[in-house]
Amino acid sequence: MEGGRFVFSLNREATKISIPHDEAFKKLLETFFQEFIELFFPELDAMLDYSETRFLMQELLVDIVGEEARELDLLLETRYKGLDGYILIHLEPQSYKDHEFRERMFIYFSRLFERYRKDHKLIIPIAIFTSDEVREEQDTLEMSIPEHNILRFQFLKVELRKQNWRRFIDSDNAVAAALLAKMGYTTREAREVRREFLRMFMKLRARLDQGRLALIMSVADLYFKPDRAQDEEILKELINHYPEEGEAIMELMPAWKRWGYEEGIAEGIEKGIEKGIAEGIEKGKAEGKEEGQAETIRKLLLHGFSPEAVSKAVELPLDEIKKLM
Repeated sequence: MEGGRFVFSLNREATKISIPHDEAFKKLLETFFQEFIELFFPELDAMLDYSETRFLMQELLVDIVGEEARELDLLLETRYKGLDGYILIHLEPQSYKDHEFRERMFIYFSRLFERYRKDHKLIIPIAIFTSDEVREEQDTLEMSIPEHNILRFQFLKVELRKQNWRRFIDSDNAVAAALLAKMGYTTREAREVRREFLRMFMKLRARLDQGRLALIMSVADLYFKPDRAQDEEILKELINHYPEEGEAIMELMPAWKRWGYEEGIAEGIEKGIEKGIAEGIEKGKAEGKEEGQAETIRKLLLHGFSPEAVSKAVELPLDEIKKLM
C-alpha cells in the first residue's frame, strides 16, 4: 500500500514565544524525534518504523476563510506498521494559554487532511504544553445536536508540568534530560532536580556526540534558573560522590561559566570544592593511584584552576604542580 505518510509539524508562534526557545525546542524535537515519542507515547512508538523517517519541506497552512497563514517549521514522515504505509503527524508546542487552541489544532488537522487525504490514511496531531502553570489543557473539540454527534476531534497531548520528574531520572533518554526542568516539582525539590539533570547528562556522554550533548545542555539552560551558590555545592557533591567521573564533571565547566564564571574559576569556587578535590585525590593515593593523581591535577589545571589552588587542595608543593603544567 502506498498510503499515508507521517508528517511531524512544529508551528512557530513568533509573537508569543521567543525565537531562542522556539528554535532550540524545534531542534530538540528534530534531533531526538524517536526519543520524544518513546518517552511520552510508548503505544504509538510501538507502531512506528523510524527507519523510514524523513523531513519534508516547510508547509504553509491557511485557515478556512483565508485570513491567516501559518508556516509549519518542521515536517516529518515515517512508516506506520498497522497500515503498512506512511502516516501524518502534526506536533505542536504550546507555551501560553490560548482559549482557541483546540480550534487552531482542528484547523491544522483539516488543512492537512484536505491536502494529503489521497495519500495518507491517518493523521495524528500531538500538542506539547510547556507552560510553567499546572492546569488541565483541553484536548477535544465537539459539535452536536440532541441525540447526534456532528464532530468529536481529539488530539494527543503531553503536559510537561504534570509529569513527575522522578519518573525520568533513571532514564537514558536525551529528551527526558533536556526537559527535566520543565517537569513537575516543588521549589524545595529544585536543587535535587538540578543535580539529577547533571548526573543524567554525564550518563549521556557515553553514547552521544558533542553536538547532541550541546543541544541538550542548551535546551536545559532555557529552563534552569542560575544559582551560583547552589551550583558550587552541586559541583562539589558530584566530585565527592563520583570521583571516577572527575574528568566528565570538569568538562561541564564551559557550560557553567555562562552562569557567572566568565572571568574564570573564582576564588570562592576554588575554596568551595578544595575539600572535595582533596578527598578524591587522597582516596586515589590510598589505592596507589599516583598516575591518576597526576592526571587529575592536569585536568584541574586545564580547566582553569590556578596552580596555587591545586597545590593547596592536594597538599603538594607548588613546584611539583607546575611540573605537570
